Amino acid sequence: MSQSKTSNTVENVQIRLPKADIFAAASPIEAIEAQLGIEALRWYIAQIDGDELVIEVTFDRARTHATVAETPIEPRGHAAVVSIVPTGVGCELGGYAGDAAPATALLATAADYVVTNPNAVNASSFVRLDSNVLYTEGLCIDQLMKGEVNLWLPRGNRVGLIVEKAPDSALDTVFNVVNAVRAVHGIDIDCEITPERIGSHCRENASGAYVGTVDRPQVLLAAAERLVERGARALGVTTNIQDLPHDAYVKHFTGDYPNPMGGVEAIMSHLLVDRLRLPAAHAPMINWKDLDLVDPVVDARGGGELASESGLACVLIGLARAPQITRERARGTRDALSLSDVLAVVAPAGCLGGIPVLAARQAGIPVIAVAANKTILDVSAAALGLDNVIPARNYAEAAGVILALRNGIALDSIDRPFDTLRPNRRGARKHAGAFASYAA
Repeated sequence: MSQSKTSNTVENVQIRLPKADIFAAASPIEAIEAQLGIEALRWYIAQIDGDELVIEVTFDRARTHATVAETPIEPRGHAAVVSIVPTGVGCELGGYAGDAAPATALLATAADYVVTNPNAVNASSFVRLDSNVLYTEGLCIDQLMKGEVNLWLPRGNRVGLIVEKAPDSALDTVFNVVNAVRAVHGIDIDCEITPERIGSHCRENASGAYVGTVDRPQVLLAAAERLVERGARALGVTTNIQDLPHDAYVKHFTGDYPNPMGGVEAIMSHLLVDRLRLPAAHAPMINWKDLDLVDPVVDARGGGELASESGLACVLIGLARAPQITRERARGTRDALSLSDVLAVVAPAGCLGGIPVLAARQAGIPVIAVAANKTILDVSAAALGLDNVIPARNYAEAAGVILALRNGIALDSIDRPFDTLRPNRRGARKHAGAFASYAA
């Protein structure tokens, strides 16, 4: 069968908007999205340039619908934490292969549930996924934080896997992984090989972060629809990403560069979630190992990739119990979360320009900004003028803040100096402690 011409409707654009106008609005998110239009699939504030917000946007030019908000459920009394580990921006923790999993597990000891991105725990053949860590695609997290969806926790999902057309040797690897996951984890998996290449490409945007394009999104979506018709309730996709920059990828394995694949992976999963309303995640089909590495023992954070032939196993394992965003799709719902259950959002301190953080500000939910998780971005609480941010040096401190919030312990009571309250005291000076940037 001959390949059709590409019909790429995915476009990455940088847009500038006046900061004062956006943050003067009742909802900065709505103000930004009104400017971007209905075709905006994914966006974040990448830079503050004087009086302007620099926004990186991925448009899906075929998108013709807006998300219809579900009715919020009654609070279940859960203490849920949303932990954001952005992809493609060089996170010190989470920018590699599942290296944010220990930090995620630590946060999970302090909360009833941690909602986090797949890339926080994905490490090819390895995955650390505690029972109260909810493997949740980025668009689902955005919509949860905007109050548009609830998360319905299923007892299990039938996973539909979209396999890009590939040589027989690559398909053999994929199906060996699929069968191993079925045999070891007992996961119900259905597969669909596409009749032609999907065509996923790696691209670096103007801010230095990685995004990507998809040549034939209609091939991706058609395969997904066939799997859903056969009963799939979560969607995995595996492709070989093209145009990976060799030198940058080598530097990635020395710990000096963000993972170039993360951006295009996020676009494919966003496309699937947006159109099919099911949890989704992408995995590299064959991990690229033909690299000019000075040391074959790579940076520990990238070891999962180099030690695994394919990136697929962790995605299948994660999707097997990923939360649904519509109640009717959850098979045997065991629990549910809504925005009202979110106790706090945790994010890198220099990467606060995404929807979850801006939505948390609007909802009055504290954001814990982790200084140790540096990224290539510098979008801080001070730059954005956010007043709901609690600084934390690392994830251990963030876990302590979560415990204090969960148990109603005022943060200034565990910090020093500690202010003394006195009646009619003029000129009293309030001390600035470690948590001073948070306005309760």
